[in-house]
Amino acid sequence: MEQIKKSSAGLKGDTVRSDCYVELEIKSSGGIKLNLQSKVESMYGDSIRKLILEMCRFFNIKNTGILVEDYGALPFTIAARFETAIKRALLNTTKEYLLPFCKKSIYKTTKDRLRRSRLYLPGNEPKFFINAGLHEPDGLILDLEDSVAPTQKDAAQLLVRNALRAVDFYNGERMVRINQLPKGLDDLKYIVPHNVHVILIPKCESAEQVKEVEKEVGRLKKLFKIKNDIYFMPIIESAKGVFKSFEIASASKSNCALAVGLEDYTADIGTQRTEEGRESFFARSMVVNAARATGIQPIDTVYSDVANMDGLRESVLEAKSLGFEGKGCIHPRQVKVVHQAFAPTESEIEKAKKIVLAFEDAEKKGLGVVSLGSKMIDPPVVKRAMKTIELAIINNIISTNWKKEK
Repeated sequence: MEQIKKSSAGLKGDTVRSDCYVELEIKSSGGIKLNLQSKVESMYGDSIRKLILEMCRFFNIKNTGILVEDYGALPFTIAARFETAIKRALLNTTKEYLLPFCKKSIYKTTKDRLRRSRLYLPGNEPKFFINAGLHEPDGLILDLEDSVAPTQKDAAQLLVRNALRAVDFYNGERMVRINQLPKGLDDLKYIVPHNVHVILIPKCESAEQVKEVEKEVGRLKKLFKIKNDIYFMPIIESAKGVFKSFEIASASKSNCALAVGLEDYTADIGTQRTEEGRESFFARSMVVNAARATGIQPIDTVYSDVANMDGLRESVLEAKSLGFEGKGCIHPRQVKVVHQAFAPTESEIEKAKKIVLAFEDAEKKGLGVVSLGSKMIDPPVVKRAMKTIELAIINNIISTNWKKEK
């Protein structure tokens, strides 16, 4: 077995929280010597030592010096950091130390569920994972791509894998943004067996890329006997991707949404991203039309200024007017504003009520045609009205018993 004398993983320093630093020195003799430095030594020191020693047995490590500097890390983080250090030292080991699944992590998603907000969480920073679900985003993205330094990709893979098994995301949709292909294909084995709901495919430029992901996900599902549905959200981030957006949107039945990423897109076309967004109008319209033409959800880009809530609200209203159903969030405080801005207006709700009631009345009478006054109502209009009512109920604008209320 090829060995490196020393390895390390994790973060250390006065500003670190909910994380730990692990240093490992493989030796040929001397047994296991563990030096634990923890602010919560009195309460959790014994359980941390037990976890480390159990992992040593699992990976058949008998002689090693171990330093653990703990800054309030939870077991899933300590296990991920220690496993990273082990695998950096023992390059040929393929074993995985898996913590038990948290019961609150075992739930499913649906293809057409609400995706107004998706909150990005840097994949190598566990401090952001723990309470993220309390902010009630529709989805939480554990990010393996841009937010992770190239030298920490291996650490993020194990941390995200453990988070999927151990963290309570409060019924938020469990999403992971993999790395740009082909690197992203290697990420899949760390997430597919662990109840990921949606895989975000960044910088997507062809249907072939979606099919590559689909093929590998299918292989892993079969290998690990995974029965739950796993959906895809390709992200359009280049001029080529924009022109191939319909091809990408229709590449797989597992596509649930099509997103646009404007930071990379504007760089690709040689311009700056502006508050007005005129430079991206064409791209955003293409993405909306490609998504609608294939029956999946169009999702808008993130709004980068986390301090400008008014600007965010205007950006969401503009996105809504273009046909988008959701928007990316890079800070928890953005979630509530996004939900409020995507909520239907009073006039939209009243119109939707009339359409839904007319549709139900036509059904009771056995009529094949729905009309409201002198206007015929097509099925897509009825579907949109029902979606408006659903949003109004979710946002507590109307009650579930609105039909009985005057």
